[in-house]
Amino acid sequence: MPGGRRGPSRQQLSRSALPSLQTLVGGSCGNGSGLRNRNGSAISLSAPPITALITPEPVRHCRIPELPLDGSLLFEFLFFIYLLVALFIQYINIYKTVWWYPYNHPASCTSLNFHLIDYHLAAFITVMLARRLVWALISEASQVGATSVVHYMVRLVLLTLCGWVLCWTLVNLFRSHSVLNLLFLGYPFGVYVPLCCFHQDSRAQPLPADCGYLVQDQMVDDGASAVSSLVKPKDFLSLLWESLREQFNNPTSIPTHSCPLSPDLIRNEVECLKADFNRRIKEVLFNSLFSAYYVAFLPLCFVKSTQYYDMRWSCEHLIMVWINAFVMLTTQLLPPKYCDLLHRSAAHLGKWQKLEHGSYSNAPQHIWSENTIWPQGVLVRRSRCLYKAVGPYNVAVPSDVSHARFYFLFHRPLRLLNLLILIEGSVVCYQLYSLLRSEKWNHTLSMALILFCNYYVLFKLLRDRIVLGRAYSYPLNNYGLKAH
Repeated sequence: MPGGRRGPSRQQLSRSALPSLQTLVGGSCGNGSGLRNRNGSAISLSAPPITALITPEPVRHCRIPELPLDGSLLFEFLFFIYLLVALFIQYINIYKTVWWYPYNHPASCTSLNFHLIDYHLAAFITVMLARRLVWALISEASQVGATSVVHYMVRLVLLTLCGWVLCWTLVNLFRSHSVLNLLFLGYPFGVYVPLCCFHQDSRAQPLPADCGYLVQDQMVDDGASAVSSLVKPKDFLSLLWESLREQFNNPTSIPTHSCPLSPDLIRNEVECLKADFNRRIKEVLFNSLFSAYYVAFLPLCFVKSTQYYDMRWSCEHLIMVWINAFVMLTTQLLPPKYCDLLHRSAAHLGKWQKLEHGSYSNAPQHIWSENTIWPQGVLVRRSRCLYKAVGPYNVAVPSDVSHARFYFLFHRPLRLLNLLILIEGSVVCYQLYSLLRSEKWNHTLSMALILFCNYYVLFKLLRDRIVLGRAYSYPLNNYGLKAH
């Protein structure tokens, strides 16, 4: 109406009805920065930190039952038996005969060509496969409380016996084989030691002192974190000794999770767990490849040129041995309790999702700070990139790929176990299919023997999956736990 009092326009009503940006996200001045307008200039706002207005959702952890785990000595014994069975099957595939032929067409009087088998090579492979079992026996003897004299006598007898067998077999192999064939005997060590030494030298920096589970060799002083990150590199002999000792030592005890509240402590814990996880995966990969090499590949290198064998079936056996050894070692070195620890740490770490430029232009944005625990859904900027908080707790570095990978692998506690079940189940199904389609006696025997070993591994995986699935699906409120 002309001359009358005008009411607020629709645009003013819409703006006044919306809460302020500080109320929604708490501002970012507490982090040392402010909001930005469309022109890119900073707007100075006096607001409390974001964590003072929006409290992140507390992280609750499930309690999982104590699942039975094979002891070190029992596992090494079962693993050694499995490798011996696989080695026996490979010799059957190479030196089999057609002993069931009628007398008019005699092919052989035995099931194997025993006169073609190199027993010195078989003894050498057996000793190499038994190296972990021998060291487990020595370690077990030192932990049962026996006297030092008995302990040293057991160690001396075992090491002397293994050393004498290795020397005896190597001398006989040198006499009957060429130098090229003998190079295959120590090829895994020749490849592993330099790579492992360089790997240890590259990560020779001390781990943070607040990681409460460091082993004795990695203990550092409280002031070590303030010193420069440059560490004097170790010489080759010390790295070689550490590399070889790492293959025989039992895995360190499982770390503990203390639910740290400080972002720095959470990131330090993740770095410690990443280093420990990488060490265990490296041990799994090397020992599985080492076992498959000496069980299924090395016997093929010493076969005479006039000897015929099924190359495809032997290579298939090599792949199966490697996969089964990988699953068995992973199940032992990454037990459910250890995977639950990684899951708890990933829940505190969080994840950032990188957004495209121009998206969420009207939404409040903050400058990322390393001392802030960011709640879910908050937008932050770092290095001219826009990120969105994904987890309930987010203290990860947005541009750190290792943090994103750690969260992806372990934020779901059953992901690794499901992957192992998928691998082992696929192997068992394929072996059952091969057993049904097999027409040769050596194929039927090899599949039947290997399946017995795989059934045991698959049973343990399925048992853990059923128990843990019910434990993680149980409502957290019924545990009576306090939020951390």
